[in-house]
Amino acid sequence: MADGYWHTLLRIDLSRGTHAVETLDEADLKRFIGGAGLGAEILRRELPPKVGAFEARNRLIFATGPFQGPAVPGGAKFSIVGISPLSGTFADTAAGAGWGIALKEAGYDVLVIQGAAEHPVYLQIVDDAVTIWDARNLIGRDTVETVDDIHAETGDGRLSVACVGLAGERRVAIACVAVDKHSFGGRCGLGAVMGSKNLKAVAVRGTRQVPVADLARTQALIKRFQSEAHQAVLRNHFRENGTPGLCETAEGLGDMPIKYWDGDIWPAGAKRLGAPNYTQVLQAKPLPCQYCPTGCHRRIKVIDPEEYALTGPGPEYETLGMMGTNTLIDDPKAVAKANDIANRLGIDTISAGAMVGFAMQCWERGWVTAKDTGGLDLTWGNPKALIDLVDQIGRRESFGAHFAEGTLGAAREIHPDALDTVVHNKGLDYPAHDPRACISLAPTYVTGTRGACHFRGPCEDVEMGGFFLPEAGITQGSVRFFERPNQSHVAVKCQDLGALTCSLVICMFMIDGSEFSLTSQAEIFNAITGWDWSVAKLLEAGERAFTVQRLLNLRDGYGAETDVLPKKMRKVAKEGFRAGKSIPFEELMQDYYALRGWDASGAPTPATLARLGLSA
Repeated sequence: MADGYWHTLLRIDLSRGTHAVETLDEADLKRFIGGAGLGAEILRRELPPKVGAFEARNRLIFATGPFQGPAVPGGAKFSIVGISPLSGTFADTAAGAGWGIALKEAGYDVLVIQGAAEHPVYLQIVDDAVTIWDARNLIGRDTVETVDDIHAETGDGRLSVACVGLAGERRVAIACVAVDKHSFGGRCGLGAVMGSKNLKAVAVRGTRQVPVADLARTQALIKRFQSEAHQAVLRNHFRENGTPGLCETAEGLGDMPIKYWDGDIWPAGAKRLGAPNYTQVLQAKPLPCQYCPTGCHRRIKVIDPEEYALTGPGPEYETLGMMGTNTLIDDPKAVAKANDIANRLGIDTISAGAMVGFAMQCWERGWVTAKDTGGLDLTWGNPKALIDLVDQIGRRESFGAHFAEGTLGAAREIHPDALDTVVHNKGLDYPAHDPRACISLAPTYVTGTRGACHFRGPCEDVEMGGFFLPEAGITQGSVRFFERPNQSHVAVKCQDLGALTCSLVICMFMIDGSEFSLTSQAEIFNAITGWDWSVAKLLEAGERAFTVQRLLNLRDGYGAETDVLPKKMRKVAKEGFRAGKSIPFEELMQDYYALRGWDASGAPTPATLARLGLSA
């Protein structure tokens, strides 16, 4: 069928050492599109409630959508789906580089991995040839060395490699999946799930081109959108500075985390960590994924001081926030070094930064001493503490071993009062955006299907005036800071957008930053698939995907009683942009539940499920 899909799912059972190709139901593709939407539905059908993340029957799903076939701008993304060790429920994360495109070119839309190998292995997929290789020689190798070793061992330098580092091998709950040395499926700990299956890497290359409905129109639209997006990021300096360009703006609006969410302002720190200082000090250049006109990732070079020397992917806004202002460290070189260690060990830099900030808070309050840390001084602003503790967390060693099951797990071990200070939803640490500044983030975070996440609903950018969604009625002036009207509407529509982008699959920065509108995406989607969908139908598919993910949350024990704010998010600022302001949380949640069509328990009503063509 010439519609941007192969209609194939490759299933690999590591326990049995077998693989099989299955046919994807076209009706499922037309309901969920692909990516994290389809992945969630596969989990719902194949797993019972409350499956442990490290059980062999947990699935690890790598899923593409229609945008991984042709060279769609931002289409290098793919989704990784499973049950998270942090939340015990649905999780998805996305990575880029070239892996999703390689899987599509090999002739598959989805890869489902189940079971667990008896010893470490890696997978090699080249078109119809699917091989399970012994990976015992790769154990202990970092995420950069693993790619190089597989290229050398196979003699195939064109393989795109998704792998885990030491953290994944040791089942650290914030372990990530690293792709081609520079892109990371960072959140939710799916690298630990991969490690629990004794799976070190999945290396893919393909030689096929998926057929599309209207090739000439698809190619013409790609050429046009590549040019338009590139011009947009030159105008707004996103190409030049990447996400570090946000630091000063976010801090000025009270949106950046400071002193593990206890601080209100730190303009000097944000200025030093952000662009243009970041760009100059780290000699930063764009590092794009395949087919990307934006290049939001940064390639950096640090020569001195010697202990910070490195060349490779640099920290982005989230890492600068969580490892920088969150810990009161303002040296971009120190943060870059900690980021590099995290990348090589294979851990989520957002949660790693949250853990260091939490540990520094515990030190300040006397809950942790040098006796506990082996002499490591966890004073706020200490770069050595950041670098050493990130290393310990990734290795599951020394004081860092306390964090092996997440920040909540560490809090339970450290002090009876520590649990109340953890800033999370569903066990996932907050990213570097503060719902006390952008209050639409409050319902977004507490209902986030993978936990607290700004990228599965980028409503903070709407509030800060940098992004709008006119096709969903979200324009400049739709919301005002700290005021209730329309905030939950923005949260709902941005969450639906997040679920949609992770189903197509496309990088969120194409629409939020590169001006690749939903209308334009609908044009190219229709040229590829021949389905003639409206923007409204695309957003409904996003809503359907989000709802299926919520149904997974509900059956795993989450609902209205867990849709709550962390205690620190009730703390009112004394200075800065959000001084004296609080979140009208209960009112926002009333609005949100009504807009979603959920009942008082937080479950979609029968009418909502019927409208979306879903069953409970």
